[in-house]
Amino acid sequence: MKTKRILVVEDEDAIRDFVVINLKRSGYDVVDVNCGEKAVEVIEQQGMIFDIALLDIMMPGMDGIALCKWLRERSTTMGIIMLSAKSQEMDKVNCLMIGADDYVTKPFSPSELVARIDAIYRRVAISSPKSEEKQDRELTAGPFTIDTKSRTIAKNGKVIDLTQVEYHIMEYFLKNRDSALDRKSILHHIWGDSYFGDDKIVDVNIRRLRMKIEDDPSNPVYIQTIWGYGYKWGK
Repeated sequence: MKTKRILVVEDEDAIRDFVVINLKRSGYDVVDVNCGEKAVEVIEQQGMIFDIALLDIMMPGMDGIALCKWLRERSTTMGIIMLSAKSQEMDKVNCLMIGADDYVTKPFSPSELVARIDAIYRRVAISSPKSEEKQDRELTAGPFTIDTKSRTIAKNGKVIDLTQVEYHIMEYFLKNRDSALDRKSILHHIWGDSYFGDDKIVDVNIRRLRMKIEDDPSNPVYIQTIWGYGYKWGK
């Protein structure tokens, strides 16, 4: 059975110890540090061996936002969850726009945190290569080609740099090109039925994805909005 590895970066000792205990009880192999700088040291020494990183957003020195950007530049596959006492909507949006997969607001229950982490881990785990034949693993739509084995998407032959969340959203759209997808169905498919968070996470990720795939993100052609319902693949 594959080891589930997670990096916990939290400067408050009591909260970090609480998180570590509950993650270990849930079967995770945990490495914990108290600042962003130490997290960078761990990654540089051990490599990108972690499936998930749990980052406190408010830390002295290198904060969670800067660390998230640093991690995302080096890995599109690592799951990243932000942890913060802040509850303002803009903070959540900012975290997601820089590449985080989810956002958990303090205070939180152990069951909520573990469920959110489990949901991210399941998505990371299913992203490992499969043994399909090439003709069975490719999806095409307009200028886009998805290779479901390598988990990559190309536009006009050029690979697009996507996070795993963005990849799964694109795959879901292309597999349902003729259907309108409501936000709840996208949320459940990508984040799982047990997701505790706000379905606005769908809209933020769609906005981020459009910035990468659309020629003019403000006038999207491929991912079209169906007002009051959800989204539809438009080409």
